[in-house]
Amino acid sequence: MTHRPLLPIAILALSLGTGCQHAASATASTPTDATPQTPAPFATPPLLAGTPDVATLVAKVKPSVVNITTVQERRVSRAETPDLGQLFPFLDEGQPPGARRHHGSGGDAVTKQQALGSGFLVDAQGHVVTNAHVVEGADTVKVRLADDREFKARVVGKDERLDVAVLQLENAPSDLPVASLGQSEGTRVGEYVVAIGNPFGLGNTVTMGIVSAKGRTIGAGPYDDFIQTDASINPGNSGGPLFNLRGQVVGINTAINPQGKGIGFAIPIDAVKHVYTELVSTGHVTRGRLGVVIQGMDEDLAKAVGLDRVRGALVEDVESGGPAEKAGIKSGDVVLSIDGQVVTHSEDLPRLVAMHHPGTQVKLSVLHDKQPRDVGVTLVALEEKAEHGARSEPGPTAEPAARSSAVGITVAEQDGRVVVASVSPDGPADGKLRPGDVIEELNHLPVAGADDLATKIRAAVAGKPLLLRVRHGESSRYVAIELASR
Repeated sequence: MTHRPLLPIAILALSLGTGCQHAASATASTPTDATPQTPAPFATPPLLAGTPDVATLVAKVKPSVVNITTVQERRVSRAETPDLGQLFPFLDEGQPPGARRHHGSGGDAVTKQQALGSGFLVDAQGHVVTNAHVVEGADTVKVRLADDREFKARVVGKDERLDVAVLQLENAPSDLPVASLGQSEGTRVGEYVVAIGNPFGLGNTVTMGIVSAKGRTIGAGPYDDFIQTDASINPGNSGGPLFNLRGQVVGINTAINPQGKGIGFAIPIDAVKHVYTELVSTGHVTRGRLGVVIQGMDEDLAKAVGLDRVRGALVEDVESGGPAEKAGIKSGDVVLSIDGQVVTHSEDLPRLVAMHHPGTQVKLSVLHDKQPRDVGVTLVALEEKAEHGARSEPGPTAEPAARSSAVGITVAEQDGRVVVASVSPDGPADGKLRPGDVIEELNHLPVAGADDLATKIRAAVAGKPLLLRVRHGESSRYVAIELASR
């Protein structure tokens, strides 16, 4: 997704001042009778037995929280930036050479941008977990512990899709305080949580709130599954831990809603644990790929494809030659589960697929032509795809437009395609179709022209929504429309 309505929050500062920061949110879980076993370095026991004594909790967990400072050098030509030393000579008084800006070879100026963030220690070897965006583009990374000891660090692994990075302290001492990691899956909405971090450079700041919601999709990436919290987080909290009342990390504070107050988001710690070992050992994460484009489901679409309620992921398009096509999956199919894990919402499918490595065979439960079936698919490696140039939008046409009052649209033929020319306000298609949409299918049957579309609409069964496959530019989608009375 390219649309990102929420802001990551790390503090960027030019050598002369501060800029933006990245913030994060966190979550907590309430005490349970038993804590499931987890592999090292996540096998440390809860720090507290469930007491709501927040002051005692903070005293125990705060030493494991660190402040992160990164510096990125950027070379710019003299023409791009004025010589502030000449404009304001007093700025350089008392500063060592190069503290703010210096000139590289060829007379280019080198500026330094500083970013502030947070993180937490996860093992005695000096590994620190934070957000990938905190260390993005960094030339130098420094980590300051709660006791003010400072260490240089290197990035050993990053997962930009999940926005997680693992750092390694250089010359790590043997007495490092390590955070206890909990389970985000069992965290309940309404539980108290505590966030600790470095907002606006104010290190060791503690805030408290509750888990406001789980499973939030905010447009930050393909694996959105955020914990929402009202514990106050701000720029600089990014990468910091969200603790439950047992002193266990249940999330990594990552983003805030810039238009809201008390609306922050954290990456669930379960997702972090899933990639941690691979990040440390290889520096990156390999994920499986199914080879489909999916879209969300609404009540009309669910009814049109034969579902009793809104669930699953509707296959909008299938990659030619990809794993899904080889397994027989078609556009219009609905993926209901993968290896027995239910796909409740369309956003669940990419996350569930990505939990499997390339070469893994998974079993999909699919609804095809309103009939359930099981399909075995062998996943391939997920790779970055080159962006394709957008196809030009269908333009005006001299062909006469045909009207379909039952749907509330007029269409025209252009280069053999049926193009929506206009949509009647408050008609059945209002808000679902838009001018320029190309109608490719109706109820899984290809549309050969405007007359063919009209014939198919007239033959549609009353009381059942039409299922249209439409294309706009490079993207296609399914739309369900209830017919107006005829």
